[in-house]
Amino acid sequence: MFKEFKKFLLRGNVVDLAVGVVVGAAFGTVVTALVSDLLTPFIAAVAKVPDFSGLMFTLNGSQFKYGHFINALISFFLVSFAVFFFVVKPMNLLVARSRKGAPIDPTTKKCPECLSEIPAKAKRCAHCGQAVEEKRNKTERIK
Repeated sequence: MFKEFKKFLLRGNVVDLAVGVVVGAAFGTVVTALVSDLLTPFIAAVAKVPDFSGLMFTLNGSQFKYGHFINALISFFLVSFAVFFFVVKPMNLLVARSRKGAPIDPTTKKCPECLSEIPAKAKRCAHCGQAVEEKRNKTERIK
């Protein structure tokens, strides 16, 4: 059982996920510091409120600290903005560029008899043995 667990941990997906979580937590800490130390005081200077974290109201002896919530919202939007513009957009551009030169021709087709996936150039289905007509390109039909 230990060998299976070790094999599971050493798979690429688990390691990538662990790295992503650690980097994400560190990035969240940096963004939280940016919000609380730079942006909140800047916004507070414009709004003439010294710090959002001090904003609260009391109802029947209970304190509602909505200033912390405002800081968390600002942090959330900054993290979302950063992830979108510095991770998602560049990855989408890279994927789009890599797909420009790639052929779009399918590599498999369905058997008309049993509907299983078979290679596009197959003449007979490996699953049911049915003879399958090979699809031709439009240019081959003209010749």
